[in-house]
Amino acid sequence: MGSDPQYASYPNLLLSQHIFILQQPTLSAQHAASHKVLTASIKEHSQAPLYYYLARKGDGILAKKIQWDETLYNELKKKNDDELNGYDQELKEAEEKAGESEIVAAVGKKAEFWARVVDKEKSLAAYEELLTKTASTGAKIDIVLAMIRMQMFFDDKHGVAKNIERAQRLVESGGDWDRRNRLKSYTGLHLLSIRNFTDAAPLLLESLSTFTSTEVCTYTSLVLYAVLAGTISLDRVDFKKKVVDSAEVLAVLGSKQTSASGDDVEMADIGNTEGFESLETLINSFYTCDYKSFFLSLAEVEEKFLSRDRVLAEHKPWFVREMRRHAYTQLLESYRVVSLQNMADQFGVSVDWLDRDLSKFIPSKKLNCTIDRVNGVIETNRPDDKNRQYNEVVKQGDQLLTKLQKFGQAVRLRGSERA
Repeated sequence: MGSDPQYASYPNLLLSQHIFILQQPTLSAQHAASHKVLTASIKEHSQAPLYYYLARKGDGILAKKIQWDETLYNELKKKNDDELNGYDQELKEAEEKAGESEIVAAVGKKAEFWARVVDKEKSLAAYEELLTKTASTGAKIDIVLAMIRMQMFFDDKHGVAKNIERAQRLVESGGDWDRRNRLKSYTGLHLLSIRNFTDAAPLLLESLSTFTSTEVCTYTSLVLYAVLAGTISLDRVDFKKKVVDSAEVLAVLGSKQTSASGDDVEMADIGNTEGFESLETLINSFYTCDYKSFFLSLAEVEEKFLSRDRVLAEHKPWFVREMRRHAYTQLLESYRVVSLQNMADQFGVSVDWLDRDLSKFIPSKKLNCTIDRVNGVIETNRPDDKNRQYNEVVKQGDQLLTKLQKFGQAVRLRGSERA
């Protein structure tokens, strides 16, 4: 049991991205490529359970996209059964003739087999069995991380959350540096998937310089997630330091790659950065308050990344709406009164569109302003912290007095009963 990660090869989470693409009618241009990748993987790795899950007539989640072939399924299943029989025989011999380490190795092969063919229930059960037979804390962490990946594949957020807690307890009891960093990446991705961008941002940004979890996502995907989470959640000072001027971010974003090449950023393979120019424009225009460019780049990021990524897609409407709100808030902080026409011009939209969009945020007090359409202006009404604190003290004081009065009445009542 060395320090190198174990059980990290399966499942291949890139396959889940291809499954997502085939489920999206708007991504039809990519369907052929994703279909080819999935069918090739099913045949190469004899993934009968995955084929059944995807293509089975009637209940396969991609039954209309991937053709069901009963003969192919039976061939794949026979290969699975033969391979599994070999592992069962190996385990039986290990239990009869070998020691504990050989038994653990045999159980581990079975667990990895079920992970490779993407059978969620059987792989999780096998990993649980392997966990009970494993003594090394590092290996236990690797097993739990493998379980997390399987649950991520099937978008089981509840299961992921439970196993992240389990992995954190194991790391605290003796996890090494590498496994701590890997868990940080896993946790950040999970928090992103449940729309907790605020807590995800620091974990993802810290992971950029120490990233080794290529089994869960590519480095460019991690940069994308970290940048989006940081843009929407960090204050202006931290946003500048940790995102806009980050050496790791600059090494990936399109026009900055050459200028950042002299920084001490160790990456063997930056990967595909197609479309990252719009992400670069998004963060720079937001920081420099170039709101017209910001709106245009936000639309590009929505189309190129948010719509196409399985982790981000379900949060796309919320993210775009919140980014617009952040931009409005940033501009309005500089004014007491600003004309609707002036603000519309800065964002490159019409007055009517801006009026309708601002009206989505004002009633819920997500924007502290009012719109005067008669005079064509927006008036800000920033909350007064001193008045707010005073009102809170008065409210809490009233509640305390009420409790004291009730307590006094109860004491007097008990005293009269004794008398």
